[in-house]
Amino acid sequence: QVQLVESGGGLVQAGGSLRLSCAASGGTFSYYNLGWFRQAPGKEREFVAAIGWRFGIQYNEDSVKGRFTISRDNAKNVVNLLMNSLKPEDTAVYYCAAKAQWSTGGYEYWGQGTQVTVSS
Repeated sequence: QVQLVESGGGLVQAGGSLRLSCAASGGTFSYYNLGWFRQAPGKEREFVAAIGWRFGIQYNEDSVKGRFTISRDNAKNVVNLLMNSLKPEDTAVYYCAAKAQWSTGGYEYWGQGTQVTVSS
């Protein structure tokens, strides 16, 4: 069983930056594919970025590509999301997620989320 705990959210002005971190425990971190998702009020949860166990990276190209950077540190069991040039529409609860590299389904483990609010 993998536990995920996000941190780093907060209030920032438009154009600013935040770095979210997600600390994992309870599994072999290097075997997991990791992702960040977000959910804004009244909207469905949205994919933001993912980094695979072999470090392959994907972004939601429409909304965050070029502004957000995902990274992982297998030695520290942490996945980070650096968010630059933040916009009010980035306001959401951000969730970290994980799934084993052998999993054929969706993400199995989720954190509790961290709130990001971008003021205009």
